[in-house]
Amino acid sequence: MEGYCMKCKTKREMKDVKQVKMKNGKAANKGVCSHCGTSMFKIGG
Repeated sequence: MEGYCMKCKTKREMKDVKQVKMKNGKAANKGVCSHCGTSMFKIGG
């Protein structure tokens, strides 16, 4: 899955992606940047 990395300032592939549910009930994905290791978050399932 691809997401935007705030540290790299580009779209990168996410590792260890887990589906989570936000407080408002919407789906999101949480992972780690494959390049720098920063945590990433993508809204939508």
